[in-house]
Amino acid sequence: MNPRERRAARHQPPNPEAGTDPRPRRRKAPITVDQVVDTALGVVATEGYEALTMRRLAGALDTGPASLYAHVVNKADLDELLIGRLCSELALPAPDPATWREQLRDVCAGMRDQYLRYPGISRAAFAMAPTDLEILRVSEGMLAILLAGGVAPQAAAWAADALLLYVAAYCLELSVVRQRAADGDDAWVVDRDELLRRFTALPAGAFPHTTRHAAELTSGEGHDRFDFTLGLMIDGLGRH
Repeated sequence: MNPRERRAARHQPPNPEAGTDPRPRRRKAPITVDQVVDTALGVVATEGYEALTMRRLAGALDTGPASLYAHVVNKADLDELLIGRLCSELALPAPDPATWREQLRDVCAGMRDQYLRYPGISRAAFAMAPTDLEILRVSEGMLAILLAGGVAPQAAAWAADALLLYVAAYCLELSVVRQRAADGDDAWVVDRDELLRRFTALPAGAFPHTTRHAAELTSGEGHDRFDFTLGLMIDGLGRH
C-alpha cells in the first residue's frame, strides 16, 4: 500500500461491515489526522515522549482509544506521522557540489533543532521503515546532496542513513541528560564540574590519560560535540 492509500485508509472505520456503534460517544466533532498529530506533539512538548501512549492521546482528544484507530493504524504509525510533521518543517537546499558538506551540516542541524523542541521524540525515528512522503523527502534531499558532492551511490545511501541515525541518537541522549538535570537528585551526575573533579581524583597510575586530559574530556559548549562528530562523518566521505 503506497503512502496515499495508507493515509486514505485512516479515514475508514476499523470494521465498515460492523455498522454504527450504538454506544454514546464522548466527542461529537470529528477528529482529523492533523488534530491527532497536533495533540500528540503537545503531549510530548509538555510531558515528554515517554508519556505519549494511545490512551494518553485519546484522553487529550476527549475520545476513546479505539476511535483513534480510524485515523492512526498503531503507535508505530503515529510515530511516523510525528516525525513526518517535523520533517515537513525542514527546508532543503538545492544540491550544490561546491558547498555540499555545509549543506549536509545545515540539514542535520535543522533536524536536530526540530527533535529538541519535543523531549525524547527522536526515539520515534529509530527502526523506522518510512512511507511518509515528508520523511522520504528529507532522505531524498540528503541523498541528492551527497551525490552532488561526488560521493558514490552506495556510500551516499549508507551515509544518509548514518547521519540521520546520529542526529536522532544525539538528541535522545541530550533529552535524557536534560531530564536528569531537571531532577534534583540526579543533577550531580551530569554536572561538568563534578565530572572534572571525579576524573582528576582518579589514581593517575591506573588512569594516566583520563586524569591528564580531564579538561578535554569534559569540555564543550552548546552543540560543540555534535558539530565535531558531524564534521568527522561528513569529511570522511571524501575518500568515497
